Amino acid sequence: MQTEHVVHVADAREAVAALSTDAVDLVVTSPPYPMVEMWDESFTAQDPAIGEALAAEAGSRAFELMHDLLDDVWADLPRVVRPGGIVVVNVGPATRTLGEFQQYPNHEAITRRLRGHGFQSLPGVLWRKPTNSAAKFMGSGMLPTNAYPTLEHEHLLVFRNGGTRSFPPGDDRRYESAYFWEERNEWFSDLWEFAGERQALDGDAAARERSGAFPLDLPLRLVRMFSVYGDTVLDPFWGTGTTSLAALVSGRSSVGIERDPDLVRAFDERVADAPALSTDLAQERLDRHREFVAERRADGDEPSYDAEHYDFPVVTKQERRLRLYETTAVTREDASADRRRYVASHDPV
Repeated sequence: MQTEHVVHVADAREAVAALSTDAVDLVVTSPPYPMVEMWDESFTAQDPAIGEALAAEAGSRAFELMHDLLDDVWADLPRVVRPGGIVVVNVGPATRTLGEFQQYPNHEAITRRLRGHGFQSLPGVLWRKPTNSAAKFMGSGMLPTNAYPTLEHEHLLVFRNGGTRSFPPGDDRRYESAYFWEERNEWFSDLWEFAGERQALDGDAAARERSGAFPLDLPLRLVRMFSVYGDTVLDPFWGTGTTSLAALVSGRSSVGIERDPDLVRAFDERVADAPALSTDLAQERLDRHREFVAERRADGDEPSYDAEHYDFPVVTKQERRLRLYETTAVTREDASADRRRYVASHDPV
């Protein structure tokens, strides 16, 4: 199996508009968060009225103008995403004092706008991020009434483009892409509590700060949940390439769009590590399932079906043809000032 990974150095609004109709099967992205101060300069560069609103402490106006910019990207997704395709947006609310302290509900603004473009809302996930802080409040400390809960979560907003996606009966890609029964029970909870051990930019704090990168485990799980082998995954706010890396090691193709050419060039180093990473990830899944089977057996509960490609049983019929792939090689086919393209080969584990 081969997959293709293309990264465009471009403005997301222009690059998404240039994509072909039905070009992608899944979108996994984390856009710049409106009203988070680190993104003020970027938003203002694209619309000076945002800087004027911030300077005038007109927080609500700045908030809507920032979402207007993001909406220029969302508006093209109904055409670009195939019917039945899934869009997942990772975003958190922002708190800020502009005149008065308040929360700016980015998750509500994005939901309203994507629904306005015809997407259907599906149940989403709260991603609760561990914190080492013992101070579980913001504001006035021990005295009511001006203390506020600490924000320790972000939203994974899930949308679908039209009705459910259809597959041919017995489709090999779909059945090989199955997840284990115990994985389903963990992944499809509406509350995730993990920090993400693997980061797409280990040791590069400056790049993480510029991009707001999320941990690799987050898009990795979403790619496995909402796509099948060979699908194309789009991230219009690519950053450090975490979504593309997740797609690459999972046997999916990807398209990324990023304004910062330095971040795009740095992706070569992560691509070089992808084969070893994919092997580790596949082995982890197999080992965890074997541990799960051993625990079931110890309780006198033997899973009912034999896996076709592995030496262990599975719980359901739909898991029998499950097959994991590892990335065996990645080559950069071409590179220019505004585009990079990689081709990856994948073999069954």
